[in-house]
Amino acid sequence: MGVQALRSNKSRTLLTALGLLIGNASVIWVVTISLSSRDYIIDQIQRIGSNMVYAAYAGGNSTEADSVGDFIKVADVEAVRNQLANRVTAVSGVMISQDRMRVEGRQEDISIIGSDEYYAKVRNLDQLAGRFIDAGDIANRNRVAMLTEKLARRLYGSQSRAIGERIKLQGLEFDVVGTFKERTQSFGLSELHDENVVIPVTVLQLFTRTERVDPLYISAKTPEDVPAVTHIVRTILESRHRPGARYNVDNLASILDTARVVAALLTGVLIIVSGIALFISGIGIMNIMLVTVTERTREIGLRLAVGASKRDVLEQFLAEAVLISLVGGVAGIVLGISPALILRFFVPEFAIPISVLSIAIAFSVSLLVGLVFGLLPAKRAARLNPTEALRYE
Repeated sequence: MGVQALRSNKSRTLLTALGLLIGNASVIWVVTISLSSRDYIIDQIQRIGSNMVYAAYAGGNSTEADSVGDFIKVADVEAVRNQLANRVTAVSGVMISQDRMRVEGRQEDISIIGSDEYYAKVRNLDQLAGRFIDAGDIANRNRVAMLTEKLARRLYGSQSRAIGERIKLQGLEFDVVGTFKERTQSFGLSELHDENVVIPVTVLQLFTRTERVDPLYISAKTPEDVPAVTHIVRTILESRHRPGARYNVDNLASILDTARVVAALLTGVLIIVSGIALFISGIGIMNIMLVTVTERTREIGLRLAVGASKRDVLEQFLAEAVLISLVGGVAGIVLGISPALILRFFVPEFAIPISVLSIAIAFSVSLLVGLVFGLLPAKRAARLNPTEALRYE
């Protein structure tokens, strides 16, 4: 009887269910987007190096002239590499310099990075053409250079054409032996930008007045060992320099934890907003059912007069409210998961996570909304006096 009553006024039923449809679809979309965003951000951080530890000079209680001696040196890089040989996969230091280079007909400032053969591994770089700097280049002070993807394209038009070309830095000629890019973009938050030249650190030392490694990168063998490696690196650096020299030694674990907390808070806020939408939808169901009870007063009186119990009337109107909410809820769930399923079908490599928990919650909330907000109209219908209901116009 509840189904028949809903079928007799399809437009009202569909419009009433529309609120729950939108609300449930919103809940699933919100959870899906939050999960996808969280997974993407965490994956990007982990690709930069979930096992990475980085260190830099932070200052001290000495004068500016004396603090030069407290800077991290290439010798410190070697010391860390030797003392942590069994706990790390790579250790590399970075020195930075600047020079001007003619690019596309005009002079531009270019950042020069001096590093060693471990730099590509610890910074997770992709080789595009040629080769990376190797141990022989470091030991022999070979004048070789690697170019970032964008700089190689601007200078020579393509990655392959850059190999074998010569560039001039600080008055010295360097042979381009390779081009590269970051496997995961750090968006300029590291020493790497769109346009960099990487050369052996032993060559960069020749035309740099102050030897300063900033930062020092360490890649631990396991994520579990990262906190211990972080502490040991700080101890090594402090022991090799004067008392009072401070060094920032940190890892990406704190950033990962922050990303997870922010994602969880954002998901919570968005779910609350979607919950408000479901609450408003429930109020809409209650209002429509109250109007329905008023319109069908004579019908209710007739049913009560021929023997229907108050429980029968209560169950009928409660069933109608639950049916409306379930129709809208199930349709909202289908609408919510459809984009993810379609994308998985056509583009399998972009697998968007679908939260089974969010589907279960959306379905349960739909059922609960129908029960809670349909109860008042159903009780009002069951309490009608049959005699007065039959006389109602």
